[in-house]
Amino acid sequence: MKNSSYELADFGPRIIAAIIDGLVLAVIGGLMSSIAGNAGWGIGLLTQIAYQWYFLTRQNGQTPGKRIMNLRVIKVDGGPLNDSDAIIRTVGYYINSALLMIGWLIALFDSNRQGLHDKLASTYVIQI
Repeated sequence: MKNSSYELADFGPRIIAAIIDGLVLAVIGGLMSSIAGNAGWGIGLLTQIAYQWYFLTRQNGQTPGKRIMNLRVIKVDGGPLNDSDAIIRTVGYYINSALLMIGWLIALFDSNRQGLHDKLASTYVIQI
């Protein structure tokens, strides 16, 4: 880690934050799908991208789940995420899952606790 003044988040709180965000997105996605009908998958993808983008770039790097768990996403240089960082990180979630969840599990063994999505977007998740 380039700046040792940050405490990297443990895997457990990150999972809990992801579950909380997943529940929020499930409710939003369910409502959107009931309106959109067959376009539900595409709406779900766009909803997740918009959700992550908004919270990671406009709400100090904290989704509702991360806020509850006292976590924040930052760039590896300690700065805030920009629009493309948030989108790359979110697309990385889908890549993680497509790789049989290995992209998520990398964070358990990585010295900087980065999942594949963090590596793609050059981000850390820190405890605040």
